[in-house]
Amino acid sequence: MRIADKFTLARIVLAPVFFVIFFSSEWFGFDLSASVFIMVPLLIFAEFTDFLDGFFARKLGQVSDFGKLFDPFADVLLHLTTFFCFVLSGYLSPLIFLLILYREMSMNFVRMLALKKGVAIGARIGGKLKTVLYVVTGFFFLAIECFKRFGCDLSSMQSIFGTLGTVLSVLCLLVSYISFIEYLVCFKSVLNIEEV
Repeated sequence: MRIADKFTLARIVLAPVFFVIFFSSEWFGFDLSASVFIMVPLLIFAEFTDFLDGFFARKLGQVSDFGKLFDPFADVLLHLTTFFCFVLSGYLSPLIFLLILYREMSMNFVRMLALKKGVAIGARIGGKLKTVLYVVTGFFFLAIECFKRFGCDLSSMQSIFGTLGTVLSVLCLLVSYISFIEYLVCFKSVLNIEEV
């Protein structure tokens, strides 16, 4: 396995690990504050592997059709896992999560249709912006959760955090669908359903 693909695989492996650590205090009685020192570095490293796989793929000339499919799959798995944690914790609206899930599943279907015709869909600007928003939103919710696990009283800031969380969540939703439309427009000739 190429080094770039190993970093991508790390993201897939770390996604369920993050989920378990996030809820470790409920399931295993793990200390709340101690869990912060595991899940924050874990998520930072998991997100950083997205940069590393692209960096090594370009530097070592390992850009491949497999990587173009493997990388976005790893991204989606990690981000949906973290978002699901925040849904269960009450930070993210279940409706927004469901709509984002539908978008990501639809995009995977589009990639499969394109692959059937020999075309591997790489990341576009809209998709990259969507990923950045996913990361920012994920760390925003994680920061709130970490403060709470350290026993900080956030009641005075609850309305501000709630508004910011809603704005970020809606932006994620809007940009995700805008980027999805961008992919459909750019690859419409490849995705001609009548020829599938």
